[in-house]
Amino acid sequence: MNTTTLFGNSSAVIPPRPAEDSLTAFFWQGARDGKLLILRCRQCQSYIHWPRPVCRFCLATDLSPAEVSGRGRLHTYTSATQAFHPYFLERVPYIIATVELEEQPGLMMVSNLVGVEPMAVQPNMLVEVLYREVAPGLTLPLFEPATTRRGGDR
Repeated sequence: MNTTTLFGNSSAVIPPRPAEDSLTAFFWQGARDGKLLILRCRQCQSYIHWPRPVCRFCLATDLSPAEVSGRGRLHTYTSATQAFHPYFLERVPYIIATVELEEQPGLMMVSNLVGVEPMAVQPNMLVEVLYREVAPGLTLPLFEPATTRRGGDR
């Protein structure tokens, strides 16, 4: 694990970085650009997440990134109370969430839920994406309650 610090400040530990490869580069570039991009099959029009080379619905290989709304519902969550990496020591508790995106039933994305205390989280709450640069060159799509910025009346 990379625990290199930024600017020599021991409290600024670099977070663990996801592996960016030819299948996921579009996703991470989209996050840096403030867009939530998910693979979509050009044959059956289904969204596919996690990125993979073959559609899990029709087995086609004609997939391309498509921008989605970033809105959805909280499917399930847990509150992490122990840090698995030094970056998270000052961030516990934090919420690990599975969000069902509104574009397709069963289109799930795992991220963090921010802007809400763990005890205030509600099942099926409406959420929306936001982007946070957590280290130079690493922008993460996170989720927050939908009422935080634009209102939750969907």
